Amino acid sequence: MTFGASAPLALVPLVVVAALLVGLLWPASRAMPVAWAAAAAVAFLAWGMPVEWILAASVSGAMAAVEILWIVLGALVLLYTLMNSGAVDRINAGFASISDDRRVQVVLLGFFLATFIEGVAGFGTPAAVVAPLLLALGFPAFAAVVAALIGHAVATVFGAVGTPIIVGFEQPLGAVADAITGGGFESVATYSTAAGGWAAVYNGLLGLFMPFLAVAMVVYFFGATDPDERSLGPALAVAPLCLFAGAAFAVPYAAAAWFVGPELPSLIAAMVGGGVVVATLRAGYLLPDEEWEFPPREEWPDHWVGGIEPGGENGSTEASVDAEDAATGAGSLEGDTEMSLVRAWSPYVVLVVLLIGTRVIGPVATFLQEGPGMTIAASGVFGTTIDGAIGWAYVPGTWLLASALIAVPVFGMSADGVTSAWREAGEKIVSPAVSLVFVIAMVEVMLQTAAHPGATADGSMIVVLADATASTFGGAYPLLSPAVGTLGAFIAGSITVSNVTFAAFQFEIARELGLSTQLLVGAQTIGAAIGNTIAIHNVIAALATVGLVGETGRVVRLNLIPVAYYIGFGGVLTAGFVYLLFPAVF
Repeated sequence: MTFGASAPLALVPLVVVAALLVGLLWPASRAMPVAWAAAAAVAFLAWGMPVEWILAASVSGAMAAVEILWIVLGALVLLYTLMNSGAVDRINAGFASISDDRRVQVVLLGFFLATFIEGVAGFGTPAAVVAPLLLALGFPAFAAVVAALIGHAVATVFGAVGTPIIVGFEQPLGAVADAITGGGFESVATYSTAAGGWAAVYNGLLGLFMPFLAVAMVVYFFGATDPDERSLGPALAVAPLCLFAGAAFAVPYAAAAWFVGPELPSLIAAMVGGGVVVATLRAGYLLPDEEWEFPPREEWPDHWVGGIEPGGENGSTEASVDAEDAATGAGSLEGDTEMSLVRAWSPYVVLVVLLIGTRVIGPVATFLQEGPGMTIAASGVFGTTIDGAIGWAYVPGTWLLASALIAVPVFGMSADGVTSAWREAGEKIVSPAVSLVFVIAMVEVMLQTAAHPGATADGSMIVVLADATASTFGGAYPLLSPAVGTLGAFIAGSITVSNVTFAAFQFEIARELGLSTQLLVGAQTIGAAIGNTIAIHNVIAALATVGLVGETGRVVRLNLIPVAYYIGFGGVLTAGFVYLLFPAVF
């Protein structure tokens, strides 16, 4: 098989994913099994990969998916525990009470609360939670969805307690472990952490302007019903606040990535940055001179509002408990309406302490990773050299669940409230479970196509694709590297899946071009992060929570503006880092 013949064949699984998800609008739970089957067929017919190797690679991928789902389950259980206790409403009220100005509310809820929820839950949760909260404050449903989707983007780089890096980088890069250790790193995990540090630098710099961009989008497109009267003036008036908010987030974000690890940057940045901005506003600084409001409700176009009236009874924050309930205004909360903010935030403080302790305290971290029973491992699956493992004790899912259990007595929750939280989390994880198992199995097959005895000299599917891309774009590739991540997130709706799919691809292109692998792998997250704002099922889920079904196309078209900013300047940043600032980085 020649290089020219193998490159189009290697592309087949990704074309299948794009055609089914984007072209036919199939759900990921239906499309990904077909894509896996396509990858298996190509591996068997074109690469001569034996059936037992295909199955072994698939099992290894499925085990990695289980590890991710353990994290997702813990994140959702904690979130729903706080929702059912009323803590999320108290957190929201604390933000909303600071100012009635809609621009300030976009910064506090659309940016800081959304990034916080992304840091603890991820997987499309922030927009589905924050959009109905903004709706309850009186935002048009359309504006609420746009603000929530844009606001959480920069935090998706580290997603639910580091999942996009811990799993999204480590899983695919395990196939190039020898190259990584040969480059001076102890393991794939340490390399992934370093690449995550560069990802934080990229996205921290780009994220400086994301609060302003979110405010500008809301002000310009929803500040007037007549297009001729649109203006960015009200956004420019709060530019100092927006830039201050961006910096307050970016500094602890990058610092946590470099000095703590990938689990906590989004969480710490949202808590520290949000706290700094709230304290600044409460002290009377950076508040706008005049409050800005949307046009009168009776002037709003029909496509601004769905089945839930803004600020009305059906727009209460109870709608945030569940996407389906939100469409009808249903849902139930329990707990003390006079709950203090300290009490409402306490489970997340406990989570931060647990995560830092289990990673910084050496003996504890070592035991959780290497102790007896701490990892479920499978060596030489089906007689191959492929291994699989589920490190259940060390991954953040365990500590998310522990925090959720600690929250029960803190909030004095009833058995029904706890049962409801676990049931809702379990229901939400079913569809992502199917999607993740098959997409990671697909990628693992693509990565292992050259590992079996008698494999062709062309290398794996991923290597072949990387070679073809490098030969096509050459030295200009760093300018385009973020767009690859955007494609993955747009298709799959997940930065983790985008990273799993393309991290090894970026690594191989960097090696082919003789460029820094860390910088190109880190740049993968630029596009993958902003791609979440236009990922079809993320948009659909957010629209459902505000009762605005059927406006997916409008949201995607508007959000192409922040996408263009992010990947355009992200490409320039990547090229500058690779060629000018840090060319010697491995």
